[in-house]
Amino acid sequence: MKRISSAALLFTLAAQPLAAEAPPYTSEAPIAYMKDLSSGAVLYDKGGEKRMPPASMAKMMTAHVAFRLIQRGELKLDTKFTVRPETWQKWHGPQAGSTMFLSPGEQVSVNDLLHGIVTLSGNDACVVLAEGIAGTEEAFVAQMNQEAERMGLTDSHFGTSNGWPDEGVTYVTARDLAKLAEGTIQETPDLYKRFYATRSFTWGKTMGGADIAQANRNPILGRITGADGLKTGHTEEAGYGFTGSAVQDGRRLVMVVAGLTSFNGRIEESVRFMDWGFRAWKAQPLFKKGALVETAEVQLGGATEVGLVAPRDLAVTLPRTASSNIGVKVIYTGPIKAPIKKGQEIAQLVVSTPDTPAQIMPLVAADDVAEAGMFGRLWNGLKSLFG
Repeated sequence: MKRISSAALLFTLAAQPLAAEAPPYTSEAPIAYMKDLSSGAVLYDKGGEKRMPPASMAKMMTAHVAFRLIQRGELKLDTKFTVRPETWQKWHGPQAGSTMFLSPGEQVSVNDLLHGIVTLSGNDACVVLAEGIAGTEEAFVAQMNQEAERMGLTDSHFGTSNGWPDEGVTYVTARDLAKLAEGTIQETPDLYKRFYATRSFTWGKTMGGADIAQANRNPILGRITGADGLKTGHTEEAGYGFTGSAVQDGRRLVMVVAGLTSFNGRIEESVRFMDWGFRAWKAQPLFKKGALVETAEVQLGGATEVGLVAPRDLAVTLPRTASSNIGVKVIYTGPIKAPIKKGQEIAQLVVSTPDTPAQIMPLVAADDVAEAGMFGRLWNGLKSLFG
């Protein structure tokens, strides 16, 4: 059953209710979505659940699948894959969209292919990586969809490794793109840092033999303090889109805009949107990392309860002009059955304010709790019986 902590945990950080409404914002994009990862608060949602073609923003999933394989030791950055002539033939020239300028028969490392995907948005790099990992692009796309299911991207489906138009087979939502970005940032932070903030990358040569250097198309890199990802996308069908992230003073925001009509319009809206996210909202600290928030009952364990602690610094996101009237409660399904691992997420901190939807944050076990033996179960039962 769902357990809610005692009313004693409900508290306010100020006597007066919030005086301000959520800060106003009007996006120029047909679809716009922003989430504060530090608190879980959705700061803006305009068509966040509408299905749309992602264009090259689909490459975020290609990179994510590769990152996860690398993290698990199933793929190495120095592994080299050969560019098949058939793949080169399909994915070179103006008709093939953005390219890494690979050559037929060339051997390219996973490290360089990932730069070709993330920094250069190379359609050729995606297919070469997909074929190298899974044998065929179709087999790799199946892995992409399996990963989407694991991550809870309930309104997304991938038909290609690079987001090339495929008559509607590939679709996403802004909410799912934000969730994908969040997963990459949190699950593979070192690889995210290594690849997504790269300003430019050089690969291939011109007909005259000169090196080809291409800049990262990320419109907020160098324009927003703390910007470090993620990915642009553009096709005639999708318009101009961007999934981006930046961190300032411990607050990390993820934003998605889609359906814009021009390259410059994407730059202007992305910068304006992210700037609003940081300027119009503030973080109200709640609990420091490791702080004990509450205890939860344990069933069939070597202990009858376990501490619930903050896995990171926890804060609630509020309009910058607001005072701080906050309600907090802890929810878990319990009693929680042993065994329990230290650091395991077993409860949620639910924060409510007058002007924002509920902000939900994880709480984790403070300690290991082993499964009790027969004597331990009997002893815990007697303790519970007699208080």
